[in-house]
Amino acid sequence: MGHSATTTWKAAAQATLHCLTGCAIGEVLGMVIGTMLGLHNAGTVLLSIALAFVFGYALTMRGVLRAGVAFTAAVKVALAADTVSILVMEILDNAIMVAVPGAMDAGLDSLLFWGSLAASLLVAFVLTVPVNRWMISRGRGHAVAAAYHAHH
Repeated sequence: MGHSATTTWKAAAQATLHCLTGCAIGEVLGMVIGTMLGLHNAGTVLLSIALAFVFGYALTMRGVLRAGVAFTAAVKVALAADTVSILVMEILDNAIMVAVPGAMDAGLDSLLFWGSLAASLLVAFVLTVPVNRWMISRGRGHAVAAAYHAHH
């Protein structure tokens, strides 16, 4: 059982890191674009969330498509693998960005903006690992996509 638990934590950390990559690309891009365009904070957050889902799903689909899975099936795998993980990460990192006084309005040349964004992604990663571990241990979440990655 100990080996299984260790493997599950390692798998959860790897799955969360994979998810964080897509989320971070979308999140950073959304924050930068929203800030550059002078969008209201709500618009910037919504753009960041939308892009985080797009990039998160796209990264998973890339690996699944490489394994020879049809596009429609790859979409279903990505949705099953990533939705909860991305959702949890996005709730956490955006809540932190909004909660840090002045972070959303600090501007792209501000340490407050970038430091808050980096900290929000780190907290989201740490708090999402247990969620992914729980899902993987039940054959859900990234466990769905792992079968396709193992064959490649």
